[in-house]
Amino acid sequence: MAEEVILLDFWSSLFGMRARIALREKGVEFEWREEDLSNKSPLLLKMNPVHKKIPILIHGDKPICESLIIVQYIDMTWGRESPLLPSDPYEHACAKFWADYVDNKFYPELRIVWLSTGEAQEAGKKKFIECLKVLEGELGDKAYFGGERFGYVDVLLIPFYSWFYGLETLANFSIKEECPKLVPWAKRCMQRESVAKSLPDQYKLYEFLLELRKKLQAQ
Repeated sequence: MAEEVILLDFWSSLFGMRARIALREKGVEFEWREEDLSNKSPLLLKMNPVHKKIPILIHGDKPICESLIIVQYIDMTWGRESPLLPSDPYEHACAKFWADYVDNKFYPELRIVWLSTGEAQEAGKKKFIECLKVLEGELGDKAYFGGERFGYVDVLLIPFYSWFYGLETLANFSIKEECPKLVPWAKRCMQRESVAKSLPDQYKLYEFLLELRKKLQAQ
């Protein structure tokens, strides 16, 4: 009998989306449990006592935390005939490099655009667009970041597509105009069932982010 797979998550979480996509890419049946992040469940606190945050993948009774680690675990555990990470050591290292870039350079600039206003937002928007252009340069004319196959970097980056409408609306710019190759890439990804089922409606997400932004700015 297969061990139970549970994902503790929240619908708007960029990082939870990664886990959902990877599980669906591998054809893994899992129970999705949405957490109330203002009143975290005893299971969440038990399974991630260090950071106390989602997403958490529970396989059997064993928790795996942090989205990059979760996606790697899923890749190693299920569907090894269709890996997300390349087997070639150099290509593997390159995928890890771009994963680090997405989380430690691209994502912080996105947050600045989302949370700031006025001159600070304009400055943040410029840096964010620079990051987009770097990613577009790495994509080049390939179908996906790993080449012809949907892979690890695509899984990590495509959740941000659900934020594009909100960012463009808040900061008054067009990602399609700035980086014309990224939007077709995103639409290719969205044609995959694993992605389409895992990303929320961008308009619903925008309304949610507006309310969250107001709360954070009021603090």
